[in-house]
Amino acid sequence: LLNDATAIVAYRVAVAAVVSGAFSLADAGIQFLISSIGGVVAGIALGLVVTPLFRRLREDVPVYLTLTFLSGYGAYILADGLHLSGVLAVVALGLFYGQPRFNSMTPELRIQGTPLWDIVVFVLNGLIFLLVGLQLPSIVARLPRGATLDLIENALVICLALILVRILWVFPGTYLPRVPAVVRARDPFPSWQGTVIVGWAGMRGGVSLATALALPYVTDTKADFPQRAEIVFVTFVVILITLIVQGLTLPLLIQRLKVVDDGGALKEENKARLKAAQAAQTRLQELAQEEHTPPVLIEKLKHQYEARIKRYSARYHGELDEEEEEHFSRFGQLEQDLLQVELNALVKLRNDEIINDEVMRRVQHDLDLEWLRLQDD
Repeated sequence: LLNDATAIVAYRVAVAAVVSGAFSLADAGIQFLISSIGGVVAGIALGLVVTPLFRRLREDVPVYLTLTFLSGYGAYILADGLHLSGVLAVVALGLFYGQPRFNSMTPELRIQGTPLWDIVVFVLNGLIFLLVGLQLPSIVARLPRGATLDLIENALVICLALILVRILWVFPGTYLPRVPAVVRARDPFPSWQGTVIVGWAGMRGGVSLATALALPYVTDTKADFPQRAEIVFVTFVVILITLIVQGLTLPLLIQRLKVVDDGGALKEENKARLKAAQAAQTRLQELAQEEHTPPVLIEKLKHQYEARIKRYSARYHGELDEEEEEHFSRFGQLEQDLLQVELNALVKLRNDEIINDEVMRRVQHDLDLEWLRLQDD
């Protein structure tokens, strides 16, 4: 994320030099630093302003989620208006807001916000490629006569350079930081096969297209921006080649290197579930010492968390009890069947006009959450 952001800042400095017709390495370096640091400061400053507002609105889900959109665009517009890096301002705002002391997201906001952002990211990525498709005929028409094949050759050379540089950089970038024993104990050396796959998985995409399309049409002297059509065309060809060549051959490379899922992600997930359950168990023990907590509830929750911890511990340590897992699986299926009956009964009550739509949606929301919990458990 920061790599793309700093690259875009450098890109902006280069575009400004072309538009103004003047370039000084010292001035460009100072501008780069001011733009980068200033963008980060602008993002953090906006975060300090909107955080109290977020906290006041966290019970109003639609308004809160709308504000997450507006704050991101607001950070970019604010920084850009001050001739700072809007991209780094947005990154800084996101990192600032992700800190626990400033994050006011509730479970309901996360459940509704995550799919909303996934849809937005999908739509925006699609729109970028759609815009290129709409512009491509006019861009090709602006190319000099007979230059198309030369530009495709240039794109092939650029693709080769991108692939080679990425592969050459990935190996030292992967292994050198892990040379110290302290780092290696926490994050051991990955396999060379995995590093090769990371090096090959360097397809270009939305960021490249967005930066190419963001090139201005004219300079300060009102002259056409030099070779804008050529740059956009070459960018499109590079993206197309990397998506086809690297994207389609990536599964074959994985198969050829015999790389399989080592279960690390699942083990980490089970570890997280285990630690979370143990934290809840510790809190339960504290509550048991308080007089106002009913012993019956404590005992019920105690058995529930003991079973959960036993299950997650067995999964994490690779000591699965097949019979017990089968029991949990069957139990979960039964619960889902019963939930489906509840959902069907709820719809029937609405259709028979015994309850209204609002009541149905509230109860349906709770049942849907329970269904999702069973699927992830």
